[in-house]
Amino acid sequence: MAKLIEFNSLVLMIIVTIALFHSYVVIGMTSSSMYVNWGAHHCKLLGDDLQLVLDKSAGSGAQSKRSFLFGSFEMLIKLVPNNSAGTVTTYYLSSTGTKHDEIDFEFLGNISGQPYIIHTNIYTQGVGNREQQFYPWFDPTADFHNYTIHWNPNTVVWYIDSIPIRVFRNYQSKGIPFPNKQGMRVYTSLWNADDWATRGGLVKIDWTNAPFIATYRKFRPRACYWNGPMSISQCAIPTKTNWWSSPIYNKLSANKLGQMNSMRSKYMIYDYCKDVKRFKGVIPIECSLPQY
Repeated sequence: MAKLIEFNSLVLMIIVTIALFHSYVVIGMTSSSMYVNWGAHHCKLLGDDLQLVLDKSAGSGAQSKRSFLFGSFEMLIKLVPNNSAGTVTTYYLSSTGTKHDEIDFEFLGNISGQPYIIHTNIYTQGVGNREQQFYPWFDPTADFHNYTIHWNPNTVVWYIDSIPIRVFRNYQSKGIPFPNKQGMRVYTSLWNADDWATRGGLVKIDWTNAPFIATYRKFRPRACYWNGPMSISQCAIPTKTNWWSSPIYNKLSANKLGQMNSMRSKYMIYDYCKDVKRFKGVIPIECSLPQY
């Protein structure tokens, strides 16, 4: 009997350990996964809805309660309508410190009648400079759209409404850093960036249109919780629980690749890999390597 109790205790301990390594969120309200971290006096987080507000006094933002390493991070977002020039709405993952990793969606506002700019970037070991920008093929202020970051040990993919728009591959073997050793939280924010956001800062915020409001809904982090350095290997193992590391997610399907190429050819407006002048003729190494 004592041996049976000891065996059952061992099994329970193993189950708990696996759960700690591989916990991920599938169902739950946004308010159970995130909290407001600034501007709390004039924004709202209630149930599955997060409303961020920017006025002349302050912007606002929220972040996830937990850090993650690898997974799929979905959020429905409806951007600031009408004249949004000078405002920036964000949805991104980031670690902390001077050598931080970061994966960005940023939405640069514009004057009425002009399209938003969807700004993407990725930082590794504190270094970014990998911007790609797109015009949306829809009105991002009229309704909610799904913005998803899929991140696994081999690749990062940015999706809009299930359509991939960008891929960044793991080429550590060639000396290119990849975000795979730091847990990252998910962040959202709405803030005043009129010193650079619209036409390089030429168009300022018209505060007569304030308050500016962006609405987020149904945050779904289906991802591995960061539990310290042990997670570096545990979250990368291609198990059933770590579905994001399955070989099927190592590259885009032919259908998804076709969708992405179509969108990039029609709506991409800036690609750092083609900015020869900026890099003085020395384009970053990854630009010469296959990403898809």
